[in-house]
Amino acid sequence: MSAHFEVYEDKANQWRFRLKAGNGETVASGEGYPTKAVAIKGVEAVKRAAAEADIKIKEAA
Repeated sequence: MSAHFEVYEDKANQWRFRLKAGNGETVASGEGYPTKAVAIKGVEAVKRAAAEADIKIKEAA
């Protein structure tokens, strides 16, 4: 199985997404959205941003 996003409705009737790795482990999740369509737009935004994102390491204070 390959990595994929799941869009689902939670118990509070909010739409959320999570990114699942190929082994089924959740590796990221999104906030609650009022509609499925807006949650899907959230997934699309994450996909665009992640494609160009750098890795920044924040050292402990």
